[in-house]
Amino acid sequence: MKITHFVLGELATNCYFLLDEETKEAAVIDPADEAETLRRAVEDAGATLRYILLTHGHRDHTLAAPELHKLFPDAAVYIHPADKGQVGIYRYPMEELIGPALRFYEDGDTLALGSLTIEVLHTPGHTGGSVCLKCGNVLFTGDTLFASSMGRIDLPGAVPEKMMDSLARLAKLEGDFEVLPGHMETTTLAHERKYNMYLRML
Repeated sequence: MKITHFVLGELATNCYFLLDEETKEAAVIDPADEAETLRRAVEDAGATLRYILLTHGHRDHTLAAPELHKLFPDAAVYIHPADKGQVGIYRYPMEELIGPALRFYEDGDTLALGSLTIEVLHTPGHTGGSVCLKCGNVLFTGDTLFASSMGRIDLPGAVPEKMMDSLARLAKLEGDFEVLPGHMETTTLAHERKYNMYLRML
């Protein structure tokens, strides 16, 4: 498993290129902007792009998804159904922009990426359809869990009453994980359990 990290868009969103090195199958997680940059990453790796995976529906995480889907029409675009349409002030409705090709994943679903397995964890709070994606010892947490922080729950479309339950679910995962969030620096789940004030409140 190889992960390449890009910081894209005006809100400095973390985008991840996940590659199964055995089969050269790949996924882009949160294509925030610059579809051409992501196209080059796929082609430079000699990869087949299987998935475009969205942790939630906010524009700063999905802006390049329509163009990337045009460049790679066989790549399946996935989002949680709760975030398929209008999501607060960052309206960028995937159901309209991707159309009938849009697919949906829900809690507990798994996606095969070559020899890798991606598991979907529904973690509402920042939005109703926020998910985290677990692959091996890595958690892609979108805007649910950040280093020493958590995603905002004061925006339209947030579900603040569910955020702490979502964080508790992550904190209770067995073992340690590398945490790759939607913004700012990476961290580990062990570190966040010990030092993140929101997880310490649980």
